[in-house]
Amino acid sequence: MSQIEIKKIIKALNASDGAGVKLKRSIGTPEADYVDPFLMLDEFGSENKDDYLAGFPPHPHRGIETVTYMLNGEFEHEDSTGAKGIMTAGDVQWMKTGRGIIHSEMPAMKEGKLLGFQLWINMPAKSKMNKPEYLYIKNDQLGVHKDNEKIIKVIAGKFENAEGPEKGHNVDPIYFHIVLEKDKEFKCDVPSGHNSFIYLLTGDLSVGKNKHDKTNNSNLILLDRGDKLIVKANKKSEFLFIAGKPIGEPIARGGPFVMNTKAEILQAVQDYHNGTFAKY
Repeated sequence: MSQIEIKKIIKALNASDGAGVKLKRSIGTPEADYVDPFLMLDEFGSENKDDYLAGFPPHPHRGIETVTYMLNGEFEHEDSTGAKGIMTAGDVQWMKTGRGIIHSEMPAMKEGKLLGFQLWINMPAKSKMNKPEYLYIKNDQLGVHKDNEKIIKVIAGKFENAEGPEKGHNVDPIYFHIVLEKDKEFKCDVPSGHNSFIYLLTGDLSVGKNKHDKTNNSNLILLDRGDKLIVKANKKSEFLFIAGKPIGEPIARGGPFVMNTKAEILQAVQDYHNGTFAKY
């Protein structure tokens, strides 16, 4: 058994996206450009309505999956497949964009606290031109493990008897949202070939048995490969644990498009401008 240790601790960068929504980006930055198969991780949120009211107006994607997880607030989703709905606290939107989708995510709230995450997962070359799929997961459909030491919400993967609703995925993802009480431990088995990371929302964690720098709020904690994760909370902490099987293919990026070659990016831009992009 190989215990997982910390590879690197990275402070999330302040950024903005959409029509100026303020966020903290940790994957998709110079220090963590790509953690195969994960392309981007954003923590978005504010208690100031001016930071989020403009939302994310209609925009395209091709070749990726976007997983949006809301912790506070309400956003309305609408896309070119005809999918539409309002996300509320605890809900998940898992969108496999395939050959092309145009969607918008706009706040369905005029005040209050907004907090959530968006994760981008790469798609293998054989799936990048598939028809898009949209999965809406309500809060009560998530697997939940609860005891005196921790609460674990399971979006993908399995923890003890709690299982996430996203199954049969090509990268075998694990996506846990964990609240861990002070001085308590979270332990789980991880496939040894998976790449994994922790995103610390609040608190302070010790990971593995090696000494490491102090962790802080909005830290991305990149992990070495191994098959046993042990995390201790030095104070009450809230964090994500995410892992997935690497795809191992070249990537080419062009804004909201991620393909395998630059030529495919240029084709995506051309398809978007000539109106064939989201034709199914």
